[in-house]
Parts: sequence; structure tokens; C-alpha cells
Amino acid sequence: MALTRIINEGIGSASAIAGEGTSTTSLQQGLAKCWINFNGTGTIATRDSFNVSSIGDDGTGSYTITINNDMANANYCTTSGLARAGLATCTFVNDAAWAAATGSGAVICANSSNAAFDAPAVLASFLGDLA
Repeated sequence: MALTRIINEGIGSASAIAGEGTSTTSLQQGLAKCWINFNGTGTIATRDSFNVSSIGDDGTGSYTITINNDMANANYCTTSGLARAGLATCTFVNDAAWAAATGSGAVICANSSNAAFDAPAVLASFLGDLA
């Protein structure tokens, strides 16, 4: 059985966690700063979320997630997924039409024919530093 050791570096400092071996992980850097699970069909609705102030329906399969406490810059990492039978994808958009922003992210869901569709469950997270 592996032991986990939590290292507190003092007030105002980030804590670290040591797991297997001698490597440590910064808790401040290693956590999702924003995430959401929502119904993307019909009237969109949040099932559960953290640090999300709202979601917007921008058309078929297109959504905007607005972050409550902004990211420090637009160079954060994103992950996304969806629940659907069959081949499909859900991805964050960062192109000439929609540039990454510190306070929101755009998600597009498409099927295997690359046609946009409203997904019954859209999952997204933002990782990086908060402002």
C-alpha cells in the first residue's frame, strides 16, 4: 500500500503532496480551476460545476462557458468530453473566429460526420493559474 505525504510550506505558500517515490505534486498547480458537467440538449442546464458563473447556448452543439474567477492568462489548458452513443467529439475552440480568453471558453460538439449536435452531457475543465 502506497503512502501519501502532504507537505505544507507555511502560510501563503502552496502545499505539495508526495505519493509514490520521491516526486511531489503542487496542489495549487495540479488542480482544475474550473469545471462543469451540463445538459446540452433543449434548455441547457448545469448538473454540477466549480467556478462557473454561466453557460451560453450559441447554436447547435456550440456553447460558451463563463468562468466566475478568471484565469491569469489565456494560456491555460482545457479538457472536454461528452456522453453519447456512437462516435462523437467535444472540443474547445481557439481559432481566428474565437480566440482564447481569460474569462470564458467556447466548446463545440460534433458527430463522426463533423456535423454539430447538441450533446446530452457536456464535460469541460480548465487548468492553469487563476488571476
